[in-house]
Amino acid sequence: MLIVVALVSLAACGAPTGPTQGRVEIGPWGGEHARIDITPRGGTTEYDCAHGTIDQALIADRDGRFAASGTHSFEHGGPIRDDEVPNRHPARYDGRVTGDTLELTVTVTDTQQIIGPFTLTRGAASRLVRCL
Repeated sequence: MLIVVALVSLAACGAPTGPTQGRVEIGPWGGEHARIDITPRGGTTEYDCAHGTIDQALIADRDGRFAASGTHSFEHGGPIRDDEVPNRHPARYDGRVTGDTLELTVTVTDTQQIIGPFTLTRGAASRLVRCL
């Protein structure tokens, strides 16, 4: 019996990480040109010269795929005027989680502009290029 338990434990530890089902892991995810901070209720995003919100909890299906709505705000170089209205748009966040990797594409829904895809890693630092 002990041998069976040991073999099952070894097989589980050595198994490749496949798609994740359920709530996407809370915390920071970083990569080239993007960062997401996932919270229990959604999250926030940062990109090169933009940022956004995810306004729903990220719940992955059995294939690790998720979709959630939120906002996307375009930024610009230079100072921000006191009376400036943010360039904010509704957005859809579509992605897939496989282990510690998250693939993400953002669609600005009122213009159908697609941003990404981005590949992020759980707990990794992001590399963003700020507006000049």
